[in-house]
Amino acid sequence: MSALPLASSDSAPSSGADDPQSILHEIFGYAQFRGPQQSIVDHVVAGGDALVLMPTGGGKSLCYQIPAIARQRAGHGVTVVVSPLIALMHDQVGALHEAGVDAAFLNSTLDWEQTQDVERRMLRGEITLLYAAPERVNTPRFLSQLDSLRERGKLALFAIDEAHCVSQWGHDFRPEYRALTVLHERYAGVPRIALTATADALTRADIVERLQLEEARQFVSSFDRPNIRYTIVEKKEATTQLLRFIEREHEGDAGVVYCQSRKRVEDVAQTLVDAGINALPYHAGLDAAVRQKHQDRFLRDEGIVMVATIAFGMGIDKPDVRFVAHLDMPKNIEGYYQETGRAGRDGAPADAWMAYGLQDVVNQRRMIDESPAGEEFKQVMRGKLDALLSLAEASDCRRVRLLGYFGEKSVPCGNCDNCITPPQVWDGTDAARKLLSTIYRVQQQSGISFGAGHVMDILRGKATEKVKQFGHERVSTFGIGDEFSEAQLRGVLRQLIATGALSVDAQAYNTLQLTDGSRAVLKGEVQVMLRESISSPAERKSRREKTARGAPSPAAATLDTAGQARFAALKAWRAEVAKEHNLPAYVIFHDATLAAIAERAPATLEDLQGISGIGTKKLEAYGTDVLRVCAAF
Repeated sequence: MSALPLASSDSAPSSGADDPQSILHEIFGYAQFRGPQQSIVDHVVAGGDALVLMPTGGGKSLCYQIPAIARQRAGHGVTVVVSPLIALMHDQVGALHEAGVDAAFLNSTLDWEQTQDVERRMLRGEITLLYAAPERVNTPRFLSQLDSLRERGKLALFAIDEAHCVSQWGHDFRPEYRALTVLHERYAGVPRIALTATADALTRADIVERLQLEEARQFVSSFDRPNIRYTIVEKKEATTQLLRFIEREHEGDAGVVYCQSRKRVEDVAQTLVDAGINALPYHAGLDAAVRQKHQDRFLRDEGIVMVATIAFGMGIDKPDVRFVAHLDMPKNIEGYYQETGRAGRDGAPADAWMAYGLQDVVNQRRMIDESPAGEEFKQVMRGKLDALLSLAEASDCRRVRLLGYFGEKSVPCGNCDNCITPPQVWDGTDAARKLLSTIYRVQQQSGISFGAGHVMDILRGKATEKVKQFGHERVSTFGIGDEFSEAQLRGVLRQLIATGALSVDAQAYNTLQLTDGSRAVLKGEVQVMLRESISSPAERKSRREKTARGAPSPAAATLDTAGQARFAALKAWRAEVAKEHNLPAYVIFHDATLAAIAERAPATLEDLQGISGIGTKKLEAYGTDVLRVCAAF
């Protein structure tokens, strides 16, 4: 099913205090919807099913929260939100409480008495939005409670968040999501909205099939995050490169660094701490209480760098993450896009930085090949990996490549490394043929295979002890590639492995093996074009002036001296309130809202009305305190 236009809504919204526009203003404090939000909201309020693809930071939550409120006010009852993460449930419910909405969650953090209390309130229709994990939704106890609500006409909506988890092709597949077909089969008359930030055409089709959303209207927003700058560098000394990147571009900023292994997470976090960076580790091997403590600190404190495996991240709503760095390549573009999308949710400039090398290609290929999955699944995974490799090796605009993967056409962005500093491209066909020829001749002579370093030594004419041991200085290709640097040859090897013209045998110490695809390259029938080796971006001015560690928020960058003072005081007040409520500071007010308050310098409650992010409940709860803080300046 093709996506339908986003510009217009299905029907004109109703008027009055319960229509979506009024709810948006009254509850959430926003003057107008963004992009396709109103079309989605109107469609779901009217009882339609929807599949929503919207980038991280695009406002997906409002697309089901406002319909939930509208349908509850119209007498339709409770909305059930299927959410995969406890931390996300806590923050979403906390934010809704701050906005004056009755919301609750059911998860393992509640004791039996608390669970029963939530269930009783749900059955009485006192809860507008109830968050629960798919495992709980599928239990007989919960389904019987939903049956009771439906029989009384009090089951308003199902919202399935992070819907890509239902697909085996998605990067966060969770088998528990598959059982959510019961929602359509058992509650056919209750509207459903499935939402995700990341799904290519294959994953999207799988979501539709698995959740039986064939009749649902699809809303596909642009995947572009223009505030994010994409940079991919050749991996040499990755941790040193990361340190240089943070110190030059993001001193004092909040960020996330992704690593593939738990040990690497621990080592990198310690290296950052030793360098004076406020860093914490996060991986599944840590005690659950430690993980929770580190996540809470990341969400609630400023300037924390979280070094993590992919166990960390889904549902993280922190708006002021200024960079996401990858020290190891993800499995596919969906994973890369989802993870990088955690940067710059507030719309201010942010960086997606990745160090990428030959070993990444080898490791990812090996994980696919050694997987117990069927060959069809492996082929799809290889195709997804190939797309990411093409993005990493690209010499043209990264954003054009990234958006093209999701079926979106675009023009060069001017804000990725290739656009800012276009790389030189060289013809590596001759080097590729010489490398493959060397691999062939060495295998012929010795009867065994060798790794990349040894093959490159032979081609470059380096008579190492190992070369002499096996007599490989007598191979006819010895030294015929001495004009190529090691970095150039590694680039050639990456591309040969990426295109399947060469394979790596993980069972035999990562030795290189010729494939059926090698022949065309050896015959000169395939041209191998590569970007020049660049280990780090050229020195450039940061996009914001650096002052001391903990530079001012981008939201407050345009404020005058008095405004900056008000903004700082408001942030200090917000931190106290957030700590008292046990919530991240941005749940109280976003930086952009504080900056708008600081600029307006309000003297009365009326002066606060109309500022984006201040709804009726927040005005009542915090208006007087905000005026007091501002009056001090």
